[in-house]
Amino acid sequence: MFFDRKPARPAPQEDLANLKVKDARVKDTLSVEGAAEDFSDIDFTVDRRDVYEAGSNQWFEVSGMWRDRRVYLEVHTGDNVEVYGNFDGRRLTLDQLGLTEDDMGEIDARQNQSDFLDFEGKFWLYRFSREMGVFKDGHDTGQGFYGWQFQEQDGKRFMNFRKFEGEPFSGSIWTLVEPNDITLFRGA
Repeated sequence: MFFDRKPARPAPQEDLANLKVKDARVKDTLSVEGAAEDFSDIDFTVDRRDVYEAGSNQWFEVSGMWRDRRVYLEVHTGDNVEVYGNFDGRRLTLDQLGLTEDDMGEIDARQNQSDFLDFEGKFWLYRFSREMGVFKDGHDTGQGFYGWQFQEQDGKRFMNFRKFEGEPFSGSIWTLVEPNDITLFRGA
């Protein structure tokens, strides 16, 4: 008995000229146009890619080293891709804002978007607080934490605080980044 075998179709080739930040993976290089303090580009090779979730929402975060500090891009996919960058390397504490853990608990309990913080001469408006999870480096088992987000009044910056069980609060400043200002180069 003879069988006619059709040759297997090759897998579709990736269009390397049109990669977007939502396609980023470990070993890729990302270039964020004009994002540094001196308006130069921030170029880094991704060495971490973690997945986050809150309720039914999922997003991912990629990071790598640039100028001796770790930089991050948080990428929300869906109908509209939103990207936030953490480039300054600062870690904020509640003490720096004159807050306590009880203050953060009260802000969370109120869930009032009229609440605000005063930091570095700017008002930061409360946006949300909720339980979240992070799945490091593609692991199936995640770690839960509680997160708070504040938005700079009339600005494109966000202050995020995270609280993992048994650890102190850790805060950072994130900036809204235009996805078209990010170029992705596929790594090996």
